[in-house]
Amino acid sequence: MVEGEKVTLGSAELGDIVVTPEVIEVIIGIAASKVEGVYGMRGTFANGIAELLGHEAHGKGIYLTDNEDGSLSADVYTYLDYGVTVPKVAVEIQEAIKQQVFYMTGLDLKDINIHVVSIVPEKLTKVDTSDLFDEKKEG
Repeated sequence: MVEGEKVTLGSAELGDIVVTPEVIEVIIGIAASKVEGVYGMRGTFANGIAELLGHEAHGKGIYLTDNEDGSLSADVYTYLDYGVTVPKVAVEIQEAIKQQVFYMTGLDLKDINIHVVSIVPEKLTKVDTSDLFDEKKEG
């Protein structure tokens, strides 16, 4: 299944079907980020620079592990929105990832470990204080 820097999905009449682990990481990243309550995925400094330049890094915060039995495990590092039920969202992330990876590649991940890195508070709207102290001119 996993050989070095590639994952063999199977063989067809015309040859092998092979993807890189990065493809699976992107699938996992997109599936996780679509779950309600997920604020974002943890990335590296390079991911942050790439996003500033307009490139999305869908594989950020995803680490695949090749197990001794040939199966794959995924570690997913994520930020969640404030106010969500953490275990519920984590299970929804696991289910979304498992379903999407199986649907798109036929792979059944052995483990999907969710690491909640942080909770992101709601953005508060700034109060416009410019009108508070304006005195009306009479006359």
